[in-house]
Amino acid sequence: MKKILFVASEAVPFIKTGGLADVVGSLPKCFDKQYYDVRVMIPKYLCIKEEWRDQMTYVNHFYMDYLGQSRYVGILQCVYDGITYYFIDNEGYFSGSKPYGDWYNDLEKFCFFCRAALSALPVIDFQPDLVHCHDWQSALIPVLLKDRFHEGDFFRDMKSVITIHNLKFQGVWDVKTIQRLTCLPDYYFTPDKLEAYKDGNLLKGGIIYADAVTTVSETYAEEIKMPFYGEGLDGLMRARSNSLRGIVNGIDYDEFNPETDPHIVQNYNAKNFRKEKIKNKRALQQELGLNPDDKKFMIGIVSRLTDQKGLDLIQCVIDELCQDDIQLVILGTGEERYENMFRHYDWKYPDKVSANIYYSEPMSHKVYAACDAFLMPSLFEPCGLSQLMSLRYGTVPIVRETGGLRDTVEAYNEYESKGTGFSFINYNAHEMLGAIRYAENIYYNRKREWNKIIDRGMECDFSWGSSAAKYQELYDWLIGV
Repeated sequence: MKKILFVASEAVPFIKTGGLADVVGSLPKCFDKQYYDVRVMIPKYLCIKEEWRDQMTYVNHFYMDYLGQSRYVGILQCVYDGITYYFIDNEGYFSGSKPYGDWYNDLEKFCFFCRAALSALPVIDFQPDLVHCHDWQSALIPVLLKDRFHEGDFFRDMKSVITIHNLKFQGVWDVKTIQRLTCLPDYYFTPDKLEAYKDGNLLKGGIIYADAVTTVSETYAEEIKMPFYGEGLDGLMRARSNSLRGIVNGIDYDEFNPETDPHIVQNYNAKNFRKEKIKNKRALQQELGLNPDDKKFMIGIVSRLTDQKGLDLIQCVIDELCQDDIQLVILGTGEERYENMFRHYDWKYPDKVSANIYYSEPMSHKVYAACDAFLMPSLFEPCGLSQLMSLRYGTVPIVRETGGLRDTVEAYNEYESKGTGFSFINYNAHEMLGAIRYAENIYYNRKREWNKIIDRGMECDFSWGSSAAKYQELYDWLIGV
């Protein structure tokens, strides 16, 4: 039995700010339980909902020296969906109304968390063969396994993997601060280790010291070796290319299932969507006060409203787009200028644009089920989960060919009648508009072709099973079968 520990800053259903939580909460239960004992460790945030906190049981506690003080480390446990979750408790670090607050405090609390997570393992008597770390928040662990913890028998043969979910966030501060927070000697702060461009960089340390590096799609694994996508670490990614692999994320096919989804008005499947899916569109048009019209081409956007998501492209052509026979439904929050932009167009074209500047899981399911197409024109997209959800719900994705979008959406080819969506290559607003209008044209004038695109999309399998198999292969290779 191989023992694996996932260490991350968030996991569904306990706490979620982004796609990372979906991965950490969904992937562990897809491993073959006969051969793998996979457990998860995250911080016990005070902002975890009470219903989950009430299910946690106290396991043990100890005190750990950190930054010259003896700090309390509590360990709690909860078994959910057959997976054991451990929670590291310290109210000084993990209180607050959200898991991340400001950069400086986040750096300190995650340096504390990494040290506490490893120190807790002998206390709970769980000795993993491999620790799977996620993003910069747990990137100190591979470094600690080669440093302070390497001396003890308990940790000596422990392997580590780090998964980069988004290279943009690296845990960077000045060297003096990072050195103080990590409690690491000078030896580690050179350009071939944790120093990058005269700053300390936690993610860089994780990438250098981990036994293997993964990221969340094959294309993104190639892209981050180039300066444009490499966020200053492209040289390092090229240097580690032998240990780097891209494994595309999946989605939870039980949670995202149009046949059983409790959040949508009318359930449907790949056989009856032609008749039943439309009822969700009617219900959403009514709920949002859009013109009730079965035939209108409805485009959905469910997204963080940030530059990364390609919203400046939409800004360039939204007036032009609104001259077309379409409806546009937006759900999400983010940068003020994009929130206000969508509010403005909602006011300017009230029968065509609905801006819902908040986030709600049930509402996102309604958008996936109701819309005809789903727009994701990202500047970069390590994996992207929304396009996988839209394929599952028979909503045709329109994407830019980058990262995971390129790996998961096959561009429509009218001559061979192939493809599951529409795509454009260059980061250009009118190229995007061209792809949207091409989709409109197929939707309005070649309905049978459109339905075949949906058929192919709904046949795709982006459940966690296939990703888990690739991770198992990686674990076996590292641990030795």
